[in-house]
Parts: sequence; structure tokens; C-alpha cells
Amino acid sequence: MFVIIAFIVVVSVAALLVFAATKPGTFRVQRATSIKAPREKIFQHINDFRNWGAWSPYERLDPAMKKTYSGAASGKGAVYEWAGNGKVGTGRMQITDTAPPSKITIKLDFAKPIEGHYIAEFTLEPTGGSTTVTWAVYGPASFISKVMQVFLSMDSLLGKDFEAGLANLKLVAEK
Repeated sequence: MFVIIAFIVVVSVAALLVFAATKPGTFRVQRATSIKAPREKIFQHINDFRNWGAWSPYERLDPAMKKTYSGAASGKGAVYEWAGNGKVGTGRMQITDTAPPSKITIKLDFAKPIEGHYIAEFTLEPTGGSTTVTWAVYGPASFISKVMQVFLSMDSLLGKDFEAGLANLKLVAEK
């Protein structure tokens, strides 16, 4: 009986791993919102990592998180490193490109809890008297993230955080 159960477990795990291997090798998650503020004002809240505490949903997950800023004060070359609890982990962001006031590109590196290297982009497009702000992240899907995608959607996992962050950004920018 034990042999049959062990065989079923091994076959099930193998099937799960094979199925995970068929998942896409890259992912992209994005959300957008309309903010009634000029994009120049919104841009300042994103382009300076020191301003992220006012709107980023990740900053609120660990109020005791250790933060380090280096490089440029804002814009291209600005660096933000963090080390926190299991919810925020450890990582580093660096602004690699900006096109004021319409786009900010960030290299996003996670060290813990799972290593990952991605690109985050914020685009700001004028739409009448408002600005449409889009927050996107994309990059390679490691095998462990493919296994996770069998059970969790990256879009729903990150999307709710992006929606919360954009809602916070809207509140801050519309003051």
C-alpha cells in the first residue's frame, strides 16, 4: 500500500513540474488609473524614492523596514535598497531611465524571499484635465515562479498591490 501511495505522490509531483514548465517564460502585470493632477506633479512623487513612503503599498507592509538611498537624489541613477520582514523581503531598485514628465524606468532586483530581476515602468499620459498613470512590471519567469503560477496568478497577486498603490498616489497627487 505504501508503494502505491508513494508512486501516486511521485507521479503527481512530476506532473505538476511538467505542467509548470509549460507556463510562459516571461510575465507582465500592469494597472492604470486616472489622476486629476498635472503629470509634472505626479512625476515628482515617483521619480524620487524618498517620496514613495506616501503612496507605495509595499512601504506599509513593514513600517520598521530598513531603507537606504544612494546615487542621484532623484531620477536616473537614484538607488533605493530595503531590508524588511518576510512580506517585503530584501531588494534594490535603481532608476535607469527617465523621460520627464512622461516615463520612469526602474531596474528591480529582489534578493529575498525569492531572487528575481525585473523592470518596472511608470508612464504618465495627459488625458484632458487628468493624467493616466500606468504602473507595469515585467521580466523573466523563473522555474519557481512558474510553479507558483500553477496555483497563483501573477496578475492577481501583484495587480491588487498596484491598484492600492495607484489609489494612494492619486490621493497624494490630488491634494
